[in-house]
Amino acid sequence: MQLNFIDNQSTTSATGRTLPVIDPSDGQPYDDIQRSDARDIDSAVQAAHRCFDGSWQRLSAAERGRLLMALSRKVAEHADELAAIEQRDCGKPTKQAVADAAALVRYFEFYAGACDKLHGHTIPYQSGTSVLTWREPHGVTGHIVPWNYPMQIFGRSVGGALAAGNCCVVKPSEDACLSLIRVAELAAEAGFPPGAINIVTGYGHEVGDALARHAGIDHISFTGSPTVGTLIQQAAAERHCPVTLELGGKSPQIVFADADLDAAIPVIINAIVQNAGQTCSAGSRLLVEQSLYGELIGRLAQAFEALRVGPAAMDLDVGPLIRQSQQERVWEFLNDAQAAGIATVAQGRIVDEAPESGFYQVPVLLADVPQNHRVAQDEVFGPVLSAMSFSDEDHAVALANATRFGLVAGVWTRDGARQFRMARRVRSGQVFINNYGAGGGVELPFGGFKSSGYGREKGFEALYGFTTLKTVAVRHG
Repeated sequence: MQLNFIDNQSTTSATGRTLPVIDPSDGQPYDDIQRSDARDIDSAVQAAHRCFDGSWQRLSAAERGRLLMALSRKVAEHADELAAIEQRDCGKPTKQAVADAAALVRYFEFYAGACDKLHGHTIPYQSGTSVLTWREPHGVTGHIVPWNYPMQIFGRSVGGALAAGNCCVVKPSEDACLSLIRVAELAAEAGFPPGAINIVTGYGHEVGDALARHAGIDHISFTGSPTVGTLIQQAAAERHCPVTLELGGKSPQIVFADADLDAAIPVIINAIVQNAGQTCSAGSRLLVEQSLYGELIGRLAQAFEALRVGPAAMDLDVGPLIRQSQQERVWEFLNDAQAAGIATVAQGRIVDEAPESGFYQVPVLLADVPQNHRVAQDEVFGPVLSAMSFSDEDHAVALANATRFGLVAGVWTRDGARQFRMARRVRSGQVFINNYGAGGGVELPFGGFKSSGYGREKGFEALYGFTTLKTVAVRHG
């Protein structure tokens, strides 16, 4: 049984209830987590405030950096263990779980080095007065972490918050939280004081809601759906609590006739099948110039038919979806597409060794998708690629911007002037030219336009969101 981690101690929930942990590869329970409630959140928030008001504020920025670097080393030492936990909990193929553990190491390493680089400014003002600014932490930050990339999103969110001088209360998804409990234990071993990092598990409507509404939370970071993001904003607005929201996307891959297809095709495929398509920045729309459309669809069809789906431990191209309800959601999108006469050009296959009780979905390539159909407008969160053609650059821009989202975009062209025109015109938080980072590196600020949210995580830019600016004016004559 897995316990909450509050004040550097493993604790049972106040409710005394638990929730099963399900292996997506076979649909069977194999562990239990705490079904916590508002009382557990309150305990965690109080522990975080004790830490912030006490030992944490007395640490210098350099000392915080040393702690984060110590945690980075701890995670590196336990990377295989963490990858194995994440693999079974989330259904990730081995290579993806290993990559996620490596990314977590890098997040803590990056933010360890950033701690003492967050500088203020001096402002020229009236004669006899000196004005300076400095950045202060919010205090106690709340982090609601989804199930698709627990370690990575923990690293980018909690790592930045700690570097900026905050203490953290984390509510992971009830579908995937085991790796984060273990990371919190490693943080205590690395020397983090009690209350700096607290983990409380349970349902979103019971624990996440309590975290968003708690008067002791000074900033909220949320990654998830636009619908839940709206509820988080409303709860935070009641007490004027700032929020950072990353709310998904419907990201386009825009391929012009002069693109290098040998370079583009593997990246386009990976951007939709990575993590079984359960990626906020998945390249789920393929926009292709008309003269290239037939050739590219043909080559992609061959590649899709070679993709294999199976249990996480088999380390195939695609693992299972996280849960049955997510599997049914993908099926609903595909049924709607079929009813609308949208052609399924190609799809992968599920290997014979895959248990029937697992939550599997083959990668699917859809062609000639109307831009106003829901499969081209809404986030499927599965390995479904919707392809459509465009006539010219203006048409490509119009299609790229024709959803409520704006998280990531990929542009494939050798024309240097077009590269910059497209980067300017596409309404997206990240634009990749002749590559696609599906979220990009640790150093790259990440966040969206429109319904994809606001605020930025990752990179140095995240530290500004996890701090507030104070202006000091000194009259000295």
